[in-house]
Amino acid sequence: MNQNAVTTETLKQNQITEGVIWKQLLLFFFPILFGTFFQQLYNTADAVIVGRFVGKEALAAVGGPTGPLINLLIGFFIGLSSGAGVIISQFYGARQEGQVSRAVHTAMAFSILCGAILMGVGILAAPYALLAMGTPDDILQYAVLYMRIYFAGVIPNLVYNMGAGILRAIGDSKKPLYFLIASCFTNVVLDILFVVYGHMGVMGAALATIISQMVSAVLVILVLIRTRESYHLVPKDIRIDRDMLQRIIRIGFPAGLQSVMYSSSNIIIQSSVNALGTDTIAAWTAYGKIDSVFWMIISAFGISITTFVGQNYGAGKKDRIYKGIRVCMIMSFASAAVLSVLLYTFGNYVYLLFTTDEAVIQKGTQILRYLAPTFFTYVCIEIYSGSLRGAGDCWIPMILTSLGVCALRVVWICVAVPLRPTMETIIFSYPLTWATTSLLFIVYFNWFGKLRRKQFPARIKKKIS
Repeated sequence: MNQNAVTTETLKQNQITEGVIWKQLLLFFFPILFGTFFQQLYNTADAVIVGRFVGKEALAAVGGPTGPLINLLIGFFIGLSSGAGVIISQFYGARQEGQVSRAVHTAMAFSILCGAILMGVGILAAPYALLAMGTPDDILQYAVLYMRIYFAGVIPNLVYNMGAGILRAIGDSKKPLYFLIASCFTNVVLDILFVVYGHMGVMGAALATIISQMVSAVLVILVLIRTRESYHLVPKDIRIDRDMLQRIIRIGFPAGLQSVMYSSSNIIIQSSVNALGTDTIAAWTAYGKIDSVFWMIISAFGISITTFVGQNYGAGKKDRIYKGIRVCMIMSFASAAVLSVLLYTFGNYVYLLFTTDEAVIQKGTQILRYLAPTFFTYVCIEIYSGSLRGAGDCWIPMILTSLGVCALRVVWICVAVPLRPTMETIIFSYPLTWATTSLLFIVYFNWFGKLRRKQFPARIKKKIS
């Protein structure tokens, strides 16, 4: 079977540019959702097991101040790597096989390079960053240990994320799911062995996480090496193509910068939470694991619409793009509404997975019931930004998000929280900034964005060649 035949066959199987739109979106969405679920599950497993078998200090350390710092560094790379996904999906939709291959090898080389840099920065900067956040003394030692071990194994994490992004860009969202399931079960088993039976505490949870990430990285690399498709990975050809890297960064850098600003604002919020004591930090940590269900769903829709728009943009199917965005928006709002009701009603029982401490459960339930009804205010941000990113329109959405979410959130924390230093004041920053930014995206998408109907490019294939 020649290369063209393989590509045509895979396009028929994926059908992102063909078929019933809502079915194709859901077929792509569910593997991403379940994959994200299992990715979050092995992170949550750390929190559940250390919270139950080590204590609330360890729980606060594993998911409290360490979370925003890890997201700051890892999130920047994942944002950059999204540029590779957009480029590959557009080239793949346009059937430009040589460009797909160049992008794949450049993307992998870039992930290894970034992993080495992040490893050094994370290990060296961990104690200083945690101290700067005002991390309480009773959890500082645990937090430093967890971060250093985590970043010692960060290269496989980045390799997996890049490899999974490549597979999703060509329409294969199932294999990344299978790899994450394997990784998740590996992490849970190792958590039990290291923490419950080995009594290794936070160290055991961190080791379980990085070993499980190595498993998923090996699996995704094997698939890329063995495929006969245009995204076939040849290890000896892994190198950076300067022109392709510039294209990837040009699209991915805004997303990476946006992630940094998100994480920076969350670090400021975490610092405010740290001042309220260990009970509140533990409650906030557990809430972050519970509300991750919403973020898994909305992110899966965002990734789905990015790939959907990218391939249809490359194929020049503008009407299908608009219909896909509309359908994805409806499904996202419906999901947010259902989840808000469920978490508001039953979320307090979920806290029992993490701790039996009454003070922590009470504080966590208050946080959950305050924020769950506001989830819908974020939907437009994710779907519109994902759609625009799929068409290569990245800078203005990044600016809108940075100003509407990040900058406004920081202003609120710096101005309002000192006047009324309570948890309610801190968390009000979320619905305030989500609603504001959603309005900005509605205006930009419909009147100024790259995908507005009157300005849609007529010759898409030439634009990306």
